[in-house]
Amino acid sequence: MQRIGFVGTGVMGTGMIKNLLKAGYEVTVFNRTRAHAQPVIDAGARWASSPAKVAADAPITLSMVGFPQDVHDIYFGDDGILAGAEPGSLVVDMTTSTPTLAREITQAAAEKGIVALDAPVSGGDIGAKKGTLTIMVGGEQAAMPQLQPLFDVMGSATHRFGDAGSGQHAKMANQIMIAGTMTGLSEMLVYAQAAGLDLNDILATVGAGSAANWSLTNYGPRVLAGDYTPGFFAKHFLKDLRIALDEADKMQLDLPATKTAKQLYEQLVAAGHGNDGTQALVKLYKSWTDLAK
Repeated sequence: MQRIGFVGTGVMGTGMIKNLLKAGYEVTVFNRTRAHAQPVIDAGARWASSPAKVAADAPITLSMVGFPQDVHDIYFGDDGILAGAEPGSLVVDMTTSTPTLAREITQAAAEKGIVALDAPVSGGDIGAKKGTLTIMVGGEQAAMPQLQPLFDVMGSATHRFGDAGSGQHAKMANQIMIAGTMTGLSEMLVYAQAAGLDLNDILATVGAGSAANWSLTNYGPRVLAGDYTPGFFAKHFLKDLRIALDEADKMQLDLPATKTAKQLYEQLVAAGHGNDGTQALVKLYKSWTDLAK
């Protein structure tokens, strides 16, 4: 079975790697903190000491890290992916990053005879574990036949949107939508609690009607349980909203609702909740009574 390289064994990467291993792929991994890679090593992944060595060991290297600066470092560093990847290999960044950086990686890779794509995902930790992610791809169409079997293991839907950077633009559109569902979820719960309604009944009722959405279904029960563990870190979502608004500015777009969501998540992160999940937004509301207390 083909060997795959994977850089980044965080909340998302761990689930994705485990699904690749279950599908029979041999996976070589690197993570900045080796201890965080132990669960996938225990599951059968092989450890490499740098992103360059991961890329040198496999014809296809995937990456899933935290911030654009992390992406830049693992691709362009002296021990980075582009330093180790062989001509003819494929590298795919699945981090939510900037379209500009995606294009820079693609250009630098092409100069070395390497094909690079951007393929950010949606679906959170649940999707990563279950292999039901939605994958948004930018880059060469010719690379898709090689990558589609991997995408099919990690996700349930894949769509290529165009050239380099277009996958990241699609993810920004996705995050703009999620901004609305997360603020709506939080304020719905705060309102319903203040009105004295049964919140479990509210989740069931709203979820059965026209207001149903992924955030409600997956994060609503966590909020009621007082579970703020990250399926997706609040600090990473704030990063995404900043990228989306920066790209909107470049296109001369004004997105007031997304600006408001960014301000709220800035408050949440400033209050020390950046390592909580996005569902922790409800903590900003002074009237909210945590049912788990």
